[in-house]
Amino acid sequence: MTITGVAPTLTPLKQIDQALRDDGFAVVSAETVAEFSNVDLSKLQDLTKYWEKLPRDPYLKDGGRYRFRRHASYQIKGDELTLVPHRAHWQSLDYNALHGGIERWFEPIQGVLLSNAAWQSVLLGLAHILNSLKSVNTWFVEAHQFRIDTTDGIGRPTPEGAHRDGVDYVAVFLLGREGIKGGETRIFDTSGSAGLRFTLTQPWSLLLMNDQRMIHESTPIQPLAKYGYRDTLVLTYRSNGFQDSPNRSQQ
Repeated sequence: MTITGVAPTLTPLKQIDQALRDDGFAVVSAETVAEFSNVDLSKLQDLTKYWEKLPRDPYLKDGGRYRFRRHASYQIKGDELTLVPHRAHWQSLDYNALHGGIERWFEPIQGVLLSNAAWQSVLLGLAHILNSLKSVNTWFVEAHQFRIDTTDGIGRPTPEGAHRDGVDYVAVFLLGREGIKGGETRIFDTSGSAGLRFTLTQPWSLLLMNDQRMIHESTPIQPLAKYGYRDTLVLTYRSNGFQDSPNRSQQ
């Protein structure tokens, strides 16, 4: 497999759908994210404060203390965005060999963020792009706030390694990098014929992928001094319902 480590070409708004068709992914600037969300970039940047004091992820099987997160789920029909009752995040072992097969009940995303117009516009703006690629009545969307830090000396954004998420499309927004090295993004075509590696550095820049065609991972981070962290927002869009455990529980 050939893995190319060059700065990716940024995809303008009008070419995102074609890039997803041709290449299976698009790398998008923060300015373009603001454009398809129909909001000022400053309003997106204001959302970054909600990544402070995220609860620690209690499910890490490697014993690490480096991941913090919140979670929410939505349904999107046309221009209608509906928050669904809080539910577990679940993946099969086929997609997550490390943490699959278990229901993971993460703390919900805070209401003040859920009600923010800029936040909602990002989710709807992405849905409008994806609607041009696939005829879908309802998108089933999961939103994940992540902070990976260097509490243990090293933080792993993807402890499960290179993976797919079991959805139609995955959007990974970089919100910030503070005092770290590493955190390189790597994507691979599922055919095994090509790969690309790069590091997102611009706050609110985006990697958007066709999850059925691309495998992805991010390399570990290390502190440049005593402490550092990397914040991301991950949105997944699925057309045939949420992924749920066969023995789904309520909480």
